[in-house]
This record gives sequence, structure tokens and C-alpha cells, in this order.
Amino acid sequence: MISQSSIAQVFETARVEEVIGDFVQLKKSGSSFKGLSPFSDERSPSFMVSPVKQIWKDFSSGKGGNAVTFLMEHEHFTYPEAIKYLAKKYNIEIEETERTDEEKAKQNVRESLYLVSEYANTYFQNVLHNTDQGKAIGLSYFKERGFTEETIKKFQLGYSLDEWQAFSDEALSKGYKLEFLAATGLTIVKGEKHFDRFKGRVMFPIHSMSGRILGYGGRILTNDKKAAKYLNSPESEIYHKSKVLYGLYHAKQSIAKEDNCYLVEGYTDVIQFYQTGIKNVVSSSGTALSADQIRLINRLTNNITVLFDGDAAGIRASIRGIDLILEQGVNVKVCTFPDGEDPDSFSKSNTLEELTEYLKENAKDFIQFKASLLVKEANNDPIKKAETIRDIVNSIAKIPDQIKREVYIQECARIMDISENVLFSTLAQINKKENAEANKTYEQDQKAFQVVKNEPKTNSKVDVQFELERKIIEILMLYGDRTEQFEDLMLKEDEVTKELVLEQVQQEARVFEKIYLDLQEDEMQFSNPQFKALYYSLIDKLNQDENFSTKNFVNQLDQDSANTITTILMEDERYSLHDWQRNMIVPKEKKDSVAQLVSQTILSLRCHLIDLKVAEYKNETLNENADLRTIISDVKDYLGLKMLLSRKLGKVVG
Repeated sequence: MISQSSIAQVFETARVEEVIGDFVQLKKSGSSFKGLSPFSDERSPSFMVSPVKQIWKDFSSGKGGNAVTFLMEHEHFTYPEAIKYLAKKYNIEIEETERTDEEKAKQNVRESLYLVSEYANTYFQNVLHNTDQGKAIGLSYFKERGFTEETIKKFQLGYSLDEWQAFSDEALSKGYKLEFLAATGLTIVKGEKHFDRFKGRVMFPIHSMSGRILGYGGRILTNDKKAAKYLNSPESEIYHKSKVLYGLYHAKQSIAKEDNCYLVEGYTDVIQFYQTGIKNVVSSSGTALSADQIRLINRLTNNITVLFDGDAAGIRASIRGIDLILEQGVNVKVCTFPDGEDPDSFSKSNTLEELTEYLKENAKDFIQFKASLLVKEANNDPIKKAETIRDIVNSIAKIPDQIKREVYIQECARIMDISENVLFSTLAQINKKENAEANKTYEQDQKAFQVVKNEPKTNSKVDVQFELERKIIEILMLYGDRTEQFEDLMLKEDEVTKELVLEQVQQEARVFEKIYLDLQEDEMQFSNPQFKALYYSLIDKLNQDENFSTKNFVNQLDQDSANTITTILMEDERYSLHDWQRNMIVPKEKKDSVAQLVSQTILSLRCHLIDLKVAEYKNETLNENADLRTIISDVKDYLGLKMLLSRKLGKVVG
């Protein structure tokens, strides 16, 4: 268990924009930050972070909260794991009491898999550095590759003994269960027997964006032709190879800073680049590049430079990856190395300055690269040249941005010496075909849901009371502790006409006191249970704490309530996504007229409750025994009161 004082220190120190900035590229938007949602596939930002309120909101998925809830949602941390992660990030020492056996038993499968993977990482590193076999074979191999001691430790490289059960038996003796060793793929179980998957291999641990161990890549060092040169962990509860990029944990900050990501093929390519000084580099770890992997990069930058070996066959096979990158709306450049060289060998034999200069001079726009590659293959054959042009236009068709498509068509026309009109016509044909296929799919979906489609439509009505109660919670959170001058209304009887009139009175009060007293005076109750609980909790906090903080209040809520609060508080940030100021529209800030906002909200709620009361009386008239004279008199009084309140609100009442 983590002590409350440690938790409080973590919450006090952690900055939500810094924590999320490690996972999402954030750009300034007014007093807030915005970025692409890490929880959905989108190309326009709907993810907002408020440094002032210390909360975030993802409008595409509906999720929201503080720094801890982000880690729990994004990295699937438990609450204690999120606290420990933040403590490590901000160099905070945490006090922790020993967990009981019962508490350990409650850990779920996912957590157990992480624990097993972390143990394996420690074990493989220990074998590499502290055993004769590890030093003689594993460490020697890494040194021969040119990796320094610092680099080896940075990437937590290790070695698995060339013995059938060395790791598995050691893990079992430490209390780790065989079912979890098997579930991570570290141990292979066959009947009553078990043995190590990575026997006799150097180990490359694969990290999540937050640094957790998800799986491993292992390279064999013998010339066994029956064994695969590289072996990856199998898919598991925590490791999905198509959703992971090797090196991203170490590269994420550099990628965001440089606004570019170098994409290579292997583990050693990443490590050698990093050691040379280029740190914004990741690898797909030998698997085919996936859309999920591209989206991981796109959270940090919109620019990818793909680095290929000098091997022409490998380049040709990798072109499909370029089209996939274009399809995701990401800008892509391509750089190849001289024959016989790869990113590993080239960076090893060149200085940082030489490598940087080479990448700068040789990184081509994808269309220039693809054109030059395919033109060589066409070898002056008109038919092959036509196929090449169509191939390039097919790639351009995958780009979502219309302006970019047109620019690339012009570039293709220039390089291939062909009319732009022909290329635009070809592009239109490709788009027409794709649209026809999309429409066909849509029509099939429509038939499947024909029953739903034919159901009568009902107009959804706005729940006025829900919106007003929500507004009260928002006002209390943002301005509850402020002192304002209120222009209040006192209901009095006119001495001459004997009619009820509203008299204006000026009074100074704290916002939360004003709201509380007004609601008490009219005996107005919240109808929404969650808003009701939040309301009384807020009134209590504001009454007791002179230094009320929205950040501290949110941190103490359960996840469901915290999500509700962040949705309310980030409503204004939703509109900043539209860049009103850029269109010369400057919305009035709420804080400029808090007293007016409070008064209008309370008055609107009173008017709504009067409407509900009148509707009640209307239903009573259906009763045969109803006293119609009394009902009509009461309704007349209520409508008269509503007329007075509406005048104050500036509304027209029919």
C-alpha cells in the first residue's frame, strides 16, 4: 500500500500536460493544449488538456480525468502503478507498506503478466553481465556490434542461457506461476515438460510508451539452420506486435521535438542510430508495418522518414508500407543507403554530423523515390512505364488531403513527363471505383439494418433541468470560491396595486453561498443523483477550504465522477478546437460576468420548476374531484411569478 502522504505529493507535483506530452503531441490552443486522440483513429484534434484545471478530455471517446486516470486508461495501469510511474518521473520517493498475501492474490492476470515480463528482463540482464556464459557469448556479441556499456544498459539488453530450462526453473523457484510464464510466451509448455523459448539468444526487451516490458525479441548466435535467426514473443494479453514499435519508449520525446520519426527495420538499426546521436528512431521489429503502428507515431509527429537497406528486393517489398503511411494522412519521405549498407552499419561507420548530412541530402519525397525506382524497372518499356505511372497515381489516391493530392499529381507529371490532365483523369477513375465499392458496402449495411431504418423517428428533447443542474456544478467548480456583486431580486407587494413586483437589491456574496441560499430558499432539489452528490460535496468543500482547488477536488473523486466533472469543465475547450479567433470571432469569457451567469442560471431553473408545477396542476384537472377554482388561482399566481422572472431574464413568455 502506498501512503497517503506519498500520493498527495505525487498529485501536487505531477503536471498533466507534461505527463500526457510523453504520449501525445500537444499544441498550444489558447490557455489549453490540443492533440490527436490516443484512444481513437482521427485526423482532426479532439483531445484537450487544460494546464490551469490540470485535467484532460477526449471528445472523440468521451474519456477524461487527471494525469493518473490518463495513465490508467492509456497504459492500463492500476491506480498504484500509475502513482509509482509518476513518482519515478518526478523523482519522488514513495512510502509503501508490504502487501499481504491476500492483496497479492487479488492481482489480475494482466498485472501478473507484466510482473513476469519485468522479472525476465532483470534475469536476462543479470545473466548477460554476471555469468561466464553471458559475458563470453552475449556481451561479446553486443560489443562486436559496437554497442557501448551505456547503450547496452540503456536498452536493457540481455542474454538467455543456452540451457533448456534455466530461466523457467529460476522463475518458478522465485514463486512465479507456470501459467503466466506460458501466457507471456517466455516458457513453452508441452504436457508435463516445459522449456525456455529464447534458449541461447541475446535478448531485446520491447517496451510500451511508458516503459513497461511487453515482450521480447531474441537473436540466435549459432549457425543452426533449423532455428529462426530472430524470434519474437507470441501475441499475449499484453503484447500485440502490430500495435507496438521497438524503441518508441526511448524515442518519443525526440520525435516530438524534431517533429520527425525515422522508421527502420531491425532492433540493432534503432540502437546504433540512437548511440550515434539520432534518437528519433523506431522499428516495426521485423513485422509488416500496420496502421496502428503509424497512428502511434502520428500522435507525436505528422512526418515519417522511412530508411531502407541498399537491397533493391527489400525496397520493392517495403513500398506497400509507404502507401499505408499515406493512407493515414502522414507525410512520408524515403532514404536508402548505398549497396551493402543498412542503417546499423552506416551509422556505425559515420559520425553524427556525417549521418545527419547524409539523411538530409538523400531523403526524397515518396513520389520522387517511387518514380526513380519504378522507372529503372520499366527500362524504357512504354507498357511498363504506363504501369509505373498508374502505380504512382494509386499511391497519390490514398492521400486524404485534396491539396496534397493535387501538388503530388503536378510533381508526378513533371517527373514522368506526362500531361496533368491525364493524371487527374486517372485519379478521378480510381476515386470513382473506390467510391462505388464504398457505396456497395454501404448499401449492404443498409439492407442489414432495414428494420431499424423503417422505425418511426422521434425528436429528442433537451432535458432542461439536467442542463441547468450541470451548469450549477460547472459554476461551483470554476467560480465557487469567488466573491461577486449580485443584483438580486426581492419579491414584494406593491402598496398601491397590491400586485407582486420584483425589487432589485445589490449584495456581495461568495458564489457558492449565493447558489446554496437561493436553492434552499425555494427548496429546489437536484433530480440527477450524480449531480446531487457532487453538489453537496462541492458545497461542503467550499465551505471548509478557503483555498479550494479544482485539481485537488477531482483527484479525490472516483473515476466515474471524475469523468463527469472533466466533461463539464472542458466544455469550453471543445469550442476552442474550432479556432474562433482565427475567423475574427471573439467569444465573451464567462469569468467576465460570473454574477450574471449565476443569476441567469438560478432564474432559469426557477422558471423551469414553475413550468413543471403548472404541468402538475394541468394533470390534476383531469381528476373529477379536483377543485378547479383553487387550481386555476394557483396556476395564475405561478404564471404571474414566471412572467416577472422572465422579464429579469429578458425572455418573452407566451
